Amino acid sequence: MRIPNAAHTAQPWRIHEFTRDFRIEDVWSFRAPGAGPDDFPVMLDALKAAYDTRKEPAVVRFLLTVRWKLGALLGWDSPQAGLGRRVASLRDRLPRDLAQTANGATPCTDPFTEVYLLDSEAARELANKTVHAIMHLGWVPTDDGGFELRMAALVKPNGLFGRLYMAFIVPFRYLLVYPALSRHWELAWQDRARLLAQTDPPTDTPEPPTTNTSSPRS
Repeated sequence: MRIPNAAHTAQPWRIHEFTRDFRIEDVWSFRAPGAGPDDFPVMLDALKAAYDTRKEPAVVRFLLTVRWKLGALLGWDSPQAGLGRRVASLRDRLPRDLAQTANGATPCTDPFTEVYLLDSEAARELANKTVHAIMHLGWVPTDDGGFELRMAALVKPNGLFGRLYMAFIVPFRYLLVYPALSRHWELAWQDRARLLAQTDPPTDTPEPPTTNTSSPRS
């Protein structure tokens, strides 16, 4: 569900040091039943394993297809409009030790590039002709003793065109894309929990030693 921006700014995330010129567009929370304090990497692995736009609802797939087709037709997603060309990567602002935490291996179907990865937070980015966007993921304890994943979208629109584009897609994000993303990510966590339950080996109970009750021969 969508939560106030203060839920992001109140956390002591490292991302605050490097994104003062970005605005917070959205903050969302994703349930992770049964998760513990050390399960942030587990959650990220579940999300990567489940990343497949073919599994999204039909309306979301349609919107994404239209967006990428328009981008290809109008040059919104060309290399000249991306990271290292139109804008510098956020990684250029990081200290060396933090920048080196990024894996750098990104699925070809994933438009985001890793910026950094820590025990309880991670940042990824993309840039095109409309916007330079940061996806920040954080692992936060909940009031009931569990943990949840929080995603913050930080953006820097590209001039008037970028601001108009971001305003135009607001209803699509709130009514279709983010609710579908919430369900997809929460199901990814639940599927992982079910898979572990199926693959955990049963606990072996040792059999008692066999006792020879026959009488010895004389």
